[in-house]
Amino acid sequence: MTETISIETLGAKGDGIGRGAGGLAYVPYSLPGERVLARRSGQRATIEEIELASPERRDAPCPHFTLCGGCELQHASPAVYSAFKRDLVIEAYRRVSIETEVQPLVPCAPASRRRAVFSAVRAGPRLMFGFHEAMSNRIVPIETCLVVVPEIVAAFEPLRRLSSLMLDRKGETRLTVAATGQGLDVAIETGAKLNDKTRAAAISATAAAGIARLSVNGEILIEYARPMIMAGTIPVSFPPGGFLQAVASAETAMAELVTGHMTGLKTVADLFSGIGTFALRLARNHATHAVESDAPALAVMDQARRVANGLKPLTAERRDLFRRPLTRKELSRFEGVVFDPPRAGAEAQAIELAASSVQRVAAVSCNPLTLARDVKLLLDGGFRLVSTTPIDQFLWSHHVEAVALLVRDK
Repeated sequence: MTETISIETLGAKGDGIGRGAGGLAYVPYSLPGERVLARRSGQRATIEEIELASPERRDAPCPHFTLCGGCELQHASPAVYSAFKRDLVIEAYRRVSIETEVQPLVPCAPASRRRAVFSAVRAGPRLMFGFHEAMSNRIVPIETCLVVVPEIVAAFEPLRRLSSLMLDRKGETRLTVAATGQGLDVAIETGAKLNDKTRAAAISATAAAGIARLSVNGEILIEYARPMIMAGTIPVSFPPGGFLQAVASAETAMAELVTGHMTGLKTVADLFSGIGTFALRLARNHATHAVESDAPALAVMDQARRVANGLKPLTAERRDLFRRPLTRKELSRFEGVVFDPPRAGAEAQAIELAASSVQRVAAVSCNPLTLARDVKLLLDGGFRLVSTTPIDQFLWSHHVEAVALLVRDK
């Protein structure tokens, strides 16, 4: 059934939200102020015709737009897009009764994302290599991507060949691809069993593509050059398939906020430290303690520490901060704390921080809702929110990073 729906606002996932004869509807790829003829299925609706377009509508630059689920907002003007991402943080704060100024969005450019995860499946005789459709397990085969760096786009054909060699007949094969200064790091996860013939073919395909390193299910098959990532001015050996901030300029913006907030302190802790993205920068000026649950990440941070010149003491601890957060007593060693958890946030750690003597906190988050929850815990414990800065590194999507800076007034 089709009906005319008037779009009133954008929802948290980037869908237009409006009303028609059937009541409330979520309409992907629509904008506030538009009137669309849409086919409804429950509260979801699909545009069949735009009867009245918003002046903020733009032509989407990617040929895969509306098919690939990676970008929901290519049709929005820069002003609407930036306001939408900033408003995600404002609304998350509002839900927990935090009224504060939120800074303008720090933007990122197209073709700047240096890490992406691709999927591959067999559909009859065809290999489907690409990204998921929105709200679906189906894979959209892609020929280009306007978000990732050119080095990754240039490797699409070799990545397809590698996928075809590694296909899991019963499920998806996933390829995590990161662009480093030495070339691409390609980490494949598959249920397929490798034999000598497959290994040899994969190594040959890797050599032809100029890929720096290929690993499969955690095993390095070939490493022509060790991929390195810069933590400020310090080179870090990148672990196979490791985590890093998706856009280098976004990482720099976050690091500048974090390190600036810690200025003048002697001792700081970096919690959920990963490969040392913040810890290595902080150790330029502070005695720093890094805590992380992933052993390979800690190992490469320690290697980088050993060869870097001019660092203050940098210690490391392997620890699951979700199950065993630093206690308020342990936190008494530190004047400042940085935390950058996964999407689940750092609730248990924030409770301990709220009861501690720590004077400054920099909270970095990829999820506005859990950030707001954790910031509220800190405010209730006597901290004051100094600033919150949203940062874009997932272009044209509904995802946004944010850095919140807090102080405890003496």
